[in-house]
Amino acid sequence: MNESSKKSIQQALLSPCHQSTIRRWSARLDKCFTISDLQRLFEKRIPPVVGDYFLGGASDERTMEDNVAAFEQTRFAPHYGVSHQTIEMTTTIAGTDITMPIIAGPIGSLRTLWPKGEAVAAKAAGEAGTICTLSTLTGTRLEEVKAASPHDCWFQLYLVGGKDVAIKGIERAKRAGYSALVLTIDTPVAGLRYRDMRNGSAEAINGSIFQKLKFAPQMMRHLSWLTSFYHDGGLMEFPNIELPGGEPMPYADIGNQLQQSAVTWGDLEWIREVWQGPIIIKGIHTVHDALKATDAGAAAIVISNHGGRQLDRVLPTLQMLREIAPHMKGRSTEVLVDGGIRSGGDVAIALATGAKAVLIGRAYAFGLGAAGEAGVTAALSILKSELEHTMRQLGCGRLEDLNESHVLDYRP
Repeated sequence: MNESSKKSIQQALLSPCHQSTIRRWSARLDKCFTISDLQRLFEKRIPPVVGDYFLGGASDERTMEDNVAAFEQTRFAPHYGVSHQTIEMTTTIAGTDITMPIIAGPIGSLRTLWPKGEAVAAKAAGEAGTICTLSTLTGTRLEEVKAASPHDCWFQLYLVGGKDVAIKGIERAKRAGYSALVLTIDTPVAGLRYRDMRNGSAEAINGSIFQKLKFAPQMMRHLSWLTSFYHDGGLMEFPNIELPGGEPMPYADIGNQLQQSAVTWGDLEWIREVWQGPIIIKGIHTVHDALKATDAGAAAIVISNHGGRQLDRVLPTLQMLREIAPHMKGRSTEVLVDGGIRSGGDVAIALATGAKAVLIGRAYAFGLGAAGEAGVTAALSILKSELEHTMRQLGCGRLEDLNESHVLDYRP
């Protein structure tokens, strides 16, 4: 990281105003015992026009809700009469050792929640001993994010801007030391985000001064967020997408860009040639695509419906994990899952159903928006301690002990 980058981060994070914000909101974490508690604190600090991007899903948001409900409708079958002095939660994913089977997944626009949000999240995840995945569509340079983490990071790739722009991003990630490339395949077009349309987020970003003025009342109710956002430079760009002229892509509606640069299976050949390292394919939602990814040499797949933010009315990811996992037994490709994970109990259910690890998104975004680095640390700590508690209750001393005998589908 060059000196100017370091200085810009320090200016954003060390301003007296932002230090006051850190102290104020970190103190409130004492009352946060669950991810739901972090979400409520997130909603107090973040204005709705910003928070809805992270809280909402596609269309009627049925899949987003189903993702959570699928875990809630699963029940445990504990094996009692056993005791474990220690619970072993370390594992290895795509060649990287992690202290728990919980990985911070890629989330766009984290810098709108907290100054240098992507770097802050990576630092917290790395210090917790796990991986942070950086989205292409974020506001902090990928080099700064990797430098902030004491652990491995993954880089998630969109082909926004075209092949030449993507190659430049891949090469930057390689030089910066990212250990795996996450290729997202479930965005042939942006999801229908009606919540964002209703709250007028496009006007807040690109509208006239008069259109933006209507958001003044909610901004005044969230002055802590507003002052931190201002000290971090205000409206961000996408610095990890360098356009042909060398300038970063502006922060705007990228729906057309996604549609013009949809990932196909044919793209894997040139991506693999440029990257020359582990590739994880995210957005798998059928047995067909899981097997295709395996045949294409993926180190891992992520069973995902984009947190219910792409195509509404698809099945929840836990259900698809049940369908896909049996077909992956005996194969070298590792199975990961995301979507709807809000507790350590949910993590245990995913592992018992066939996943080797989970990716979380909203769970740590709530922590970041609520209290920055301390909030992300709290989110990971909550999930890890809940997972340990659940494993003790189930009679499992190691992750490998969790299996289908520990979970039951339940319909009241």
